[in-house]
Amino acid sequence: MTAKVKAAIIGPGNIGTDLLVKLQRSAVVEVALMVGIVPDSPGLVRAAQMGVETSADGAGAVVARDDIPLVFEATGAGAHRANWPVLEAAGKTVVDLTPAAIGPYVVPTVNLEAHLDAPNVNMVTCGGQATIPMVHAIDRVAGARYGEIVATIASASAGPGTRQNIDEFTETTAEGIERVGGATRGKAIIILNPADPPILMRATIFATVEEPDAATIERSVADMVVSVRQYVPGYRLVLCDTDGDRVTVMVEVEGAGDFLPHYSGNLDIMTAAAARVGERIAQRMVVEGGTR
Repeated sequence: MTAKVKAAIIGPGNIGTDLLVKLQRSAVVEVALMVGIVPDSPGLVRAAQMGVETSADGAGAVVARDDIPLVFEATGAGAHRANWPVLEAAGKTVVDLTPAAIGPYVVPTVNLEAHLDAPNVNMVTCGGQATIPMVHAIDRVAGARYGEIVATIASASAGPGTRQNIDEFTETTAEGIERVGGATRGKAIIILNPADPPILMRATIFATVEEPDAATIERSVADMVVSVRQYVPGYRLVLCDTDGDRVTVMVEVEGAGDFLPHYSGNLDIMTAAAARVGERIAQRMVVEGGTR
């Protein structure tokens, strides 16, 4: 039996708790510590009830643990920018779920293997995790001159962290469309839909391409959907249409319902992608017999 790599989650909110539930099923990662800054916060109470050690001492509690090499940051962009120097000095490897964009952008189906040795990897945004695979699927067979995404999520699924980071969302996602997706120029828009009952996450990807072969593009997109569904089972293709040099793809994301409601596909795809990345980094640590 392979030993598990111990990890900490900073940020006991909805995203951190959903990630904790997912990682409790992991064969290679053991969440040994959940960290916040408010002692009686619901997230820390839940983690303790799930048998996980907790601390309200912030990043300081993580760096005090030499047995924890892997850290998931599930706070906000500003908090991660403040925490990173401390974590870096302690030699921790960080999977960053915020749009702080300190480390390289990682989308598991596109470029995970290229950044396994990076000390800090960034999960872009929920919109990025849902759409960049499609931009890449188009670009790899047709050459994307321009990629534009519109992510629509249920307002009920957007917590304080999401609302405080809207500017970072659009900027980081647009950069991810270019750096990871491969589009020469990218743009991102997010819409918070207040409908009740809440809607599932839907994202539209619009691209203009150099080589518009509809059949080839459809095959590439369909293959990418299969790849994403390996860790996000609720990821579904709604539309793939090529009209001249313009390609339109629509996807829908239904959450797994681990901790959050099924309509929170935007949060589920982030935690599922982060778990996939963390597990792959942990496998690398096990092979190398230690941390970076």
